[in-house]
Amino acid sequence: MITKLKAKYVIGFDGDDHVILKDSEVVYENDTIIYVGKNYSKEVDEVIDAGNAVISPGFIDLNALGDIDHDILHFEASSDKQKNLLWSKRYVENGHHEVMTAEEESFKSLYAYSQLILHGVTTAMPITSVFYKKWAETYEELAEAANHAGRLGLRIYLGPSYQSGIRVVEPDGTIKLYWDEEAGRAGLERAVKFVEEFDGAYNGLVKGMLAPERIECQTEESLKQTKFYSEKLDVPIKLHAAQGTFEYHTLLEKHGITPIRYLYNLGFLGPKTGIPHAHFIAGYSEALGGEGDDIALLTETNTTVIHCPLIIGRHASALESFAKYKRAGINLAMGTDTFPPDMFQNIRTGSMLSRLIEKDVKDSTYGDLYRAATLGGANFLGRDDLGRIAAGAKADIIVIDLDGFHMGVIDDPIRTIIANGSGRDVKLSIINGRLVMQDRIIPDLDLEEIKSKGQKYFNKMRKGYLERDFQQLPENELLSSSFKTVDFV
Repeated sequence: MITKLKAKYVIGFDGDDHVILKDSEVVYENDTIIYVGKNYSKEVDEVIDAGNAVISPGFIDLNALGDIDHDILHFEASSDKQKNLLWSKRYVENGHHEVMTAEEESFKSLYAYSQLILHGVTTAMPITSVFYKKWAETYEELAEAANHAGRLGLRIYLGPSYQSGIRVVEPDGTIKLYWDEEAGRAGLERAVKFVEEFDGAYNGLVKGMLAPERIECQTEESLKQTKFYSEKLDVPIKLHAAQGTFEYHTLLEKHGITPIRYLYNLGFLGPKTGIPHAHFIAGYSEALGGEGDDIALLTETNTTVIHCPLIIGRHASALESFAKYKRAGINLAMGTDTFPPDMFQNIRTGSMLSRLIEKDVKDSTYGDLYRAATLGGANFLGRDDLGRIAAGAKADIIVIDLDGFHMGVIDDPIRTIIANGSGRDVKLSIINGRLVMQDRIIPDLDLEEIKSKGQKYFNKMRKGYLERDFQQLPENELLSSSFKTVDFV
């Protein structure tokens, strides 16, 4: 089947970079783009005229939510309450357990993936929280996630997470690491099994990856084995590292070097390794010690930094800076890592934070971060058929509506959609040539039912914090609201 898609603007690709075409069209046959231009002369089976809109490559979200976001409970918790939201040592000793049923754990990915599609994400590499898990993701819940993605038509890179340790809080409030190395080994085995069984499923939409939890929760053995299997199975790795003060200073104290240098010395960095955040490096404004040039190590090894500006900004941190990393030649990709999974908001926030640090717009423009959300993600995945609209590329396309009054006047379409738009302005999404969303409707999915079930899931997840709190604070104190809740005024 051959389809012609027309609109006021098309973000095309000239072989080197994105380009803007006015009053143009994109033609795709089955799952592949065959023409980008103005006057396709051959016969087509269907014409979709999107009108006053931008046809864009779909976003590649390399740190996408795979569940229902817990962080709304964290990012406005005061600094003295943050540790109350972690596991207490008492909770571990009393037998940590699954909070959710298997059915609920299956549902969470359906909720998350439908949100990604609605927000214009066409390729995702998800992350889920382990705060409410017995330990880490199970094989079964990831198998269900793969099936949800396949049925929805979302292009996805998946693998169950694993860890050998987790942060716990002692009765006196001290945060330490609790270790279960056997659980880590078993988790890696599950991950390898998953990749072997699911890599290439759903006509290649589902691909495997290795997802060790944050660096401080991994043993040296686990990291080396992860790298080994990444090469053996030819799949990417995603490891959260250089993302916070506890992690950074724990590794610095234990090894005498920064987390990035530690990974470099292990041979863990490289083209198949993506590091979400990677902002807490030697010389970072909050780093108490640590020497060397971590940026140079990332550049040398061609390691990808997955920038998630909205989530780290919500927690009062920032990359110092996007422009600096870009000038160093690091491959930069984007992740949302929070709700909403809105790449428009992330590009806007990332640009703002980089400009604030640099005091200059150079290398911090919306276009710079838009490249990271498209071409940068594709570079990491080794996919020259993603992240661009060009003949031969996969038909992973979104259409962004410009008709809304809130969009204002149009000068440059990229600046307009990023400055004034949001994921809610995506009105059409095509993945692998399949129309997966049109006019905010996902075929065969009852979003009202999904919303209702999502709220019930979140309410149950929220209650779980009360059980884990090391001080056992009452709910209204542990999870306080913005204002006092009253029956009347």
